[in-house]
Amino acid sequence: QVQLVDSGGGLVQPGGSLRLSCAASGITLNYYAVAWFRQAPGKQREGVACINGYNDNTDYRDSVTGRFTISRDKAKNLVYLQMDSLKPEDTALYSCATLESGNYCGKPWRGSTWGQGTQVVVSS
Repeated sequence: QVQLVDSGGGLVQPGGSLRLSCAASGITLNYYAVAWFRQAPGKQREGVACINGYNDNTDYRDSVTGRFTISRDKAKNLVYLQMDSLKPEDTALYSCATLESGNYCGKPWRGSTWGQGTQVVVSS
């Protein structure tokens, strides 16, 4: 059974950093495109970052470009989302997902298998 588990969320002050982790069982993430999504209260879920499964190329939504970095640890079967210079508007439930497009970040990003989500709160 394929399962994704998100972790690493928490409360951080504006300008701070967090690193989210997406761990997998029943699947080797290295071969799949993986994206991080977020959903703030009262808002639609949005894709934040994606990493391809065949060449590890990355893609980001404009509002996080230069502040967030998606990466893999292939030995540990993990995908990370490093979030720096966090802003209050980054507050949301963050979830990782494999994509229906398979091994590439085909837009629009549509999640296939989802993690349970990890809460990020950016507040002073």
